[in-house]
Amino acid sequence: MGKPKNGFENIIREVLENGAAESAQKWVEAIRKDYGRAPLIFERMSERPEVLISHLLYKNSVLKTGTLDPKIVELISLAVSAALRCNHCTDYHVQAALRKGANPDEILEAIMIAGLTSQSTVLADAYRTYSDTIEECISCGMKIPENVHKDSDSSSGSP
Repeated sequence: MGKPKNGFENIIREVLENGAAESAQKWVEAIRKDYGRAPLIFERMSERPEVLISHLLYKNSVLKTGTLDPKIVELISLAVSAALRCNHCTDYHVQAALRKGANPDEILEAIMIAGLTSQSTVLADAYRTYSDTIEECISCGMKIPENVHKDSDSSSGSP
């Protein structure tokens, strides 16, 4: 059977004919063959074949019905993994991106974009919280007195 690629109905038929455990094991083996290893989450999910099968069916349906080039999908996956700080995922997707034709410059660019986006998210969230807190204490809802703002402005040397 190999990894799922034969159309949704055929995949379901193969799972029904071969059983969940055998299907899951064959999919993990096919992924190892194609990528050099299987992600840890797939290994763990294969201990409960129904979980792995449902995950891979969903993943397969998203990717097979999409229009993005597989290399771009891997670069996006790499960027998301880096932004989420999943070292194992990042390592896996670097290798997968290389196998899909990405070059080191493209991989580095995806990582830098992930860093920029992650940093922007941290800053936007912190600035929003700061702006809200400067008006009202988020923890207790107490309004910050106006003279506190004026005192901090005068101590900073502002006119």
